[in-house]
Amino acid sequence: MPAKTPHKVAIVHDWLVGGGAEMVVLELHRMFPEAPIYTSYCSDEWRQKLDGKVVTGWLQHWPFSKLRKFIPLLRIWWFGSLDLSGYDLVISSSGNGEAKSVKAGSQYKQGTLHICYCHSPTHFYWRHYDQYLQSPGFGIFNPVVRLALRLLVGPLRRWDLKASKRPDVYIANSEHIKRDIKRYYQRDSTVIWPPIDTDRFIKGTTIAKRHGFITVGRQQPYKRVDLIVEACNRLGLPLTIIGGGPDHEQLKKIAGPTVDFIPKDKATDAVITEQMAHAEAFIFASFEDFGITPIEALAAGTPVIAYKAGGALDYIQPGVNGAFFEEQTVESLVAALKKFKTGDYNAKKVSQTSRQFSAGHFRERMLHFIEKSV
Repeated sequence: MPAKTPHKVAIVHDWLVGGGAEMVVLELHRMFPEAPIYTSYCSDEWRQKLDGKVVTGWLQHWPFSKLRKFIPLLRIWWFGSLDLSGYDLVISSSGNGEAKSVKAGSQYKQGTLHICYCHSPTHFYWRHYDQYLQSPGFGIFNPVVRLALRLLVGPLRRWDLKASKRPDVYIANSEHIKRDIKRYYQRDSTVIWPPIDTDRFIKGTTIAKRHGFITVGRQQPYKRVDLIVEACNRLGLPLTIIGGGPDHEQLKKIAGPTVDFIPKDKATDAVITEQMAHAEAFIFASFEDFGITPIEALAAGTPVIAYKAGGALDYIQPGVNGAFFEEQTVESLVAALKKFKTGDYNAKKVSQTSRQFSAGHFRERMLHFIEKSV
């Protein structure tokens, strides 16, 4: 640890249930193993992963557990009243939640520093508001959710903008999010990419023969897995889809004979690693703030065909480790697939481009940032 590392540290996160944002918290925990981790809700699995350092409040015991994530007013109340000004350093890991709004930082107590590692300004208030309005993801309750979002988005945006002033400094997880932090919060930020377990996939670079295409992740509307299915249907290309989600059954209905599914309950780490290593390319059709699975594919030596937007711009190097398609349409993806040739890519060189996203690089950059900021 740097000599200037603060002694009393706290970590704050929106909720702990699993995902790329949680991996940031896990690495922060490894950096500061004695720091408590404050969050609105934590699964038993993540409480164990974080060695019992998690601190939750009454939202942990709220009876409607499945809706907890979608009730921002309750979290605004809880996080906004959480006073952490007694710590030397508070690191909030915040995206679509309210962790950044805790009472901490120089405006509450001189000598304390509040760093916000921002995964994204809240999607359904800002950049993706129209998308959420079109597909809220609540089934038969969608009309009610749409009405509530229209009525509340104004006050929620004003609150979110006010809360965005609480951190002393910001870290963005990609150049795309750096621009969004400036656009929506009027704050400057430094880019530090999230930690990815690239070592787990590197053995894939020894695979000599590859066949078919792959995509991995949660199957929900904004991920646009439907584009991938329809493009591979049209070209008769073999495709393996790994994961589950609300779009799973609909995707199975539109899938042609060359499309195979590996459901979430069968998608062990070993299965995902093996499938990644044997694929010709990973297809990534969503507009993501960053995107963990494409980096995992690169680590395995598998090139990525990605929609040219968001976090993918930070790691796809056309002709070196993958290719872009310009529009989020079947036609644009089909055109990219027609041009793609597996033989144009060297697996070891593709894998090398993933190394800068390792957990070790994340820790080094974070510690340097903290030392410079305190």
